[in-house]
Amino acid sequence: MTSYTTTTITTAGFALGLALLGTELWRWHKGGSKGAKGKGGGDDGSAARDPKALIPLGFGIVCGILMIACPAGLLGGLAGLLRFGGNSVGDLAMHWLTGTRSGALGTAATPRIDDKGAVVVTAVFVVLFLMRKSFAKLVKGKWKKGLLVGILLSVSTGMAAVVAQQIVDGANGLGAWALTGIATATL
Repeated sequence: MTSYTTTTITTAGFALGLALLGTELWRWHKGGSKGAKGKGGGDDGSAARDPKALIPLGFGIVCGILMIACPAGLLGGLAGLLRFGGNSVGDLAMHWLTGTRSGALGTAATPRIDDKGAVVVTAVFVVLFLMRKSFAKLVKGKWKKGLLVGILLSVSTGMAAVVAQQIVDGANGLGAWALTGIATATL
């Protein structure tokens, strides 16, 4: 049984998450001018619409979802801070652009990482921390945007909540498999 942690996202925070996701997907679809001179190359020299170019963004989204599923600790606290910042920046932009303040989109109960899923999350973030110097600047930038998108969009209802549920349940299941299968050698 999955337990939940309650967090709030505003309409402006959700809009900011959608804007970041839309911008990155548009850049991926369109390609950039820095890459393969006039051949639709992306910012990293890859061709436009190359699925591999979405890996850092997608992995960042998954990491953001896993952070928001942490009930406390450094990752949970940082996710809360980033969510608060996204809500605040989004509200400020919405107020300046439209003259209207944002409202609460809803208080959503996000799935929660259990003690076995925490093993997976800890391993992923320790590996990322140890390998951070080996990633290109462009990859880090896309991952960070994905992280913020995952944090802002997973605290909602609808498809984003369904995706978040699957990712958190997957991490919890992988952790259970690792602890019972690998650690005790009973595959």
